[in-house]
Order: sequence, then structure tokens, then C-alpha cells
Amino acid sequence: MSKGKRLYLITVITLISFSVFFNMAAWKSAAFSDFYVRNIFPVITGAYGKLTSLVGFSVGEVMLVILVAFIIFTVLFILTHTIVLLYEKISKNLGKTFFKIKRGFGYVSGKLYRITPLVMAVTVTVMSLNCFVLYHTTKLSVYNVGFERRYDLQQLADLRDFIVTQCNDLSKKVPHDEFGNIIYEGSMEETAIRAMQNLASEYPRLDGYYVTPKPLFYSDFMCQQYMQGYYFPFSMEANYNDSMSIMNKPFTMCHELAHTHGYIYEDEANFFGFLACIRSDDVVFRYSGYLGVLNYINNDFYKAVSKEEYDSHVKISARVKYDNQFVTKEAWKRVESHAVIKTATVKKAADKFIDTNLKVNGVLSGKVSYAHVVALILDYYYNEPEYVLNTSGDKI
Repeated sequence: MSKGKRLYLITVITLISFSVFFNMAAWKSAAFSDFYVRNIFPVITGAYGKLTSLVGFSVGEVMLVILVAFIIFTVLFILTHTIVLLYEKISKNLGKTFFKIKRGFGYVSGKLYRITPLVMAVTVTVMSLNCFVLYHTTKLSVYNVGFERRYDLQQLADLRDFIVTQCNDLSKKVPHDEFGNIIYEGSMEETAIRAMQNLASEYPRLDGYYVTPKPLFYSDFMCQQYMQGYYFPFSMEANYNDSMSIMNKPFTMCHELAHTHGYIYEDEANFFGFLACIRSDDVVFRYSGYLGVLNYINNDFYKAVSKEEYDSHVKISARVKYDNQFVTKEAWKRVESHAVIKTATVKKAADKFIDTNLKVNGVLSGKVSYAHVVALILDYYYNEPEYVLNTSGDKI
């Protein structure tokens, strides 16, 4: 075996072995995962994140496009190579051209067999360091206290009315253009970073370097998945859907930035997105924070009471309902007109992928974990059992 082949084999085996033992340690010990996220993960974020933040486009998105192209090429190559080999077995007239084609396929095949194991080993290692281990850290306190034992329906109703009241009031305070659409002046990305940094004194893992949130080039495809943002472990980037309605963006940026600081669970990232926004000095961010959790809380309350009871509570204004759209009608028309695959198909595939990914990493509730943010917000407002929240936002 040549020196180059020996080094290649050692590299692949080392990466795979490291990933296996690293993930075993993460699954077995929350203390190990916590230590890694507190002390090592920020170093990776700081170094790699600074590098990818130097460019204005999403490096992770480019990596995904290259990966998809590589997979398509590999599948087509295997099919074509198989046909060539079958032709060789059944044909007696093999000319020089055929042998040249066969030799070319043999060369490419050798390269693929050499590259693929290394790509897989690097992929598993990066995902282990920047994603898989994060699912095994100690969760926020609400999981340990028990939502069902601490909060009753009245407290959920009070929280729901408080959130709706905040949305109704802030909808009148945010700046609008002459057509009634919300406008934002300044850098939303910089404001999102400052909003997250303001939480660092209370939540130490949110301290340190922050990558710059980036819009995705294929945002229309994101709309088809009904996705507002992505955290790319391969590039340590916080990416957001640039085609969605403007009021989704501040909350989504903060949500994705929480992922880059080790909070991989969706409910926890939603909670920090909410907290960062409502504590901001920026009125658009505050409004976006309350809007970001409105559906979760309102839906939970709606399911828990009769229609008559629901209708007796604070009404969500028409302005808030409009601002709370995922995508405007005009944007949807553009998305659908340029869609290569039907939205229903894309949405179904995306939901299946997300649900499977969560369950593989130990989140047995799958996508349902998104709704756990309600418990976290209740815990935030009612951290003492005797507290009651009124619609003015005071604890009494």
C-alpha cells in the first residue's frame, strides 16, 4: 500500500472512529455535552463563523447545492456504468471507442470510490461537532419542573390575552409606508445581533461572537417548505427566508442565532428569539417577538376552550392578522409561478425530513417539540406559582 493510500485510510478510519465515540459520550452524558457546548463549541463558532461571515452569500446553501449535484451525478454515473458493463457482457462487437469509454468510466469510478468515503466521514464528523451533540445538552428548566403541574387554564388565558394585547398595541406603533406596509430602516441583522447579546448576562451560552444572519438565495423554495430560517452546521451560519413577510424576519434571525450558540431545540430557539426581540429598544423587533409566538399560544388556548369561551377573550385585530402572514399573497403568486416541484410535495418531504432528524437525535416528539415554547414562556412569566399576569404586562 502506498504512503498516500495509507494516509487516506487512516484519515477516514480516524474520523469515523472519533465520531462514533464522540456521539456515544454525548448520548450517555449530558455533563459531557454541556462541557463541550460551553467550552469548545464557541471556539468553533468563533473561528469558522468569522470565516464564513466574510462573504455576503450563504456558504451553507452553496454547499447544499454542491452536495445535491454530487448525489445526482453519482446516481446517474452508477446507472450509466451498469449499462456499459451489461453491454460488454452481451455484445460481441466491442470497438476501440467502447474500450475508451470503459476506461473513462473506470477512472471516474476509482475517484468516486476514493472520494465518497472521505466525504461521508467528514460529513459525519462536522454534524457530530456542530449539531448532533447539541441535542444532548441539559434542557431549559421548564422541562424539569413540569408544565402540567405548574400552570392552569386561567394562566394560559391570561398569557394569551397579554400577547394579543401587545400585538394589537404595537401594530399601531410600527412605521408604515403610504400603502400600509411595515417598513424598516437600518440594519436588521445588526439589531438582531445586539438583541441576542443583551441576553448574555442572564444566559452565558449566548455570550461571544455572533455570525451575521444571511438571506437565502433560494428563499422561494424555502416558502414551499414553509420554513422561515435554517441553521447550517456545515458553515455555522444563521440563514433566513428573504421572501417571507417582513415581520417574521427579526424573530427568525434571533431564533437562528440562538442555534449558532448551541440551542438546537426549536422550542428553546423560539424562546430566545422571543426574549431577545421583546427586550429590544426597536419597536419592530418587539412587535416581531410577540408575533413570533402568537400562533403557538393562541392555538393552544383555542384547543383548550369552547368557541364561546375563546370568542369572549381579547380579539386579534385585522392589522395583526395581516402582519402575521407567513408570505403575502403577491409573494405566493411569484413562488407558485416559478415552482419546479409542487408546494404540497416539497412541504411533505420537508416535514418528513425534519421529523425524522429530530427523532433520530432523541427528540421523540418530533415536530411537536416546536410547540413546547408555550411552556417556556409560561415559565418565564410565572416563575413563581402565585404570580398572575394581567393584560398590562404586570405581575401581580
